[in-house]
Amino acid sequence: MLLGVNIDHIATLRQARYATMLDSFNVEPSVLDAAYAAQRGGADSITLHVRGDRRHMQDADALSVRESVALPLNLEMGNTPEMVDFALRLKPDYVCMVPEKREEITTEGGLDAVFHEKELAPTMERMADNGIQVSLFIDPELAQVDAAARLGAPMIELHTGCFANHAGKERTAELARLKRAAELAHSLGIQVNAGHGINYQNLEQLMDGVPYLHELNIGHTIVARALFVGMEQAVREMRQAIDRLS
Repeated sequence: MLLGVNIDHIATLRQARYATMLDSFNVEPSVLDAAYAAQRGGADSITLHVRGDRRHMQDADALSVRESVALPLNLEMGNTPEMVDFALRLKPDYVCMVPEKREEITTEGGLDAVFHEKELAPTMERMADNGIQVSLFIDPELAQVDAAARLGAPMIELHTGCFANHAGKERTAELARLKRAAELAHSLGIQVNAGHGINYQNLEQLMDGVPYLHELNIGHTIVARALFVGMEQAVREMRQAIDRLS
């Protein structure tokens, strides 16, 4: 199973002090150094989200990672003309279409591919024409998987936040939803990825309960662990945990 490491919160920490002085010689931490550390720790790809409001990752961050890091790049993005143009300039290996809400700190909840199907179709066509594979970050609902199939998405990323934020019977129910969505996607020839809220503690339950997972995109828990052991080691620990459970 592949591990995509989301490094957005390295930029979050940098912006807390240096949002208005990104050209300062004092700027830290380095997004690029974090990507290198993730690579050394065993990441299979790097994920970053350039939001419309630029609250963490900046255009220059994405461009520097794309140019300098020899790993596939997964750009999370909202479906806006500005971000479509940026993606076509950046040319990441993948884009993951996500919803954006001004009030959220990070992406919460999946993209409603059913409601936005007509708007997503031309974006996905433009990406495909430029050799960029598109994933849809969706809640584990069968209707959303069906919409992804109609749109011709080669892959989806199942939103695991509800699974991560519940316990007991509610978590069991969320696992069942994820399992059904993964089974349907697999039957339709869609690659199944997952992300949001996955951590060192719930990883085993997720992997045991949900079939056909191809790649996990994990960020916050790795960055949190990195505060104590460093980014490279935090990624290595997650890589080892995934390999042990695979």
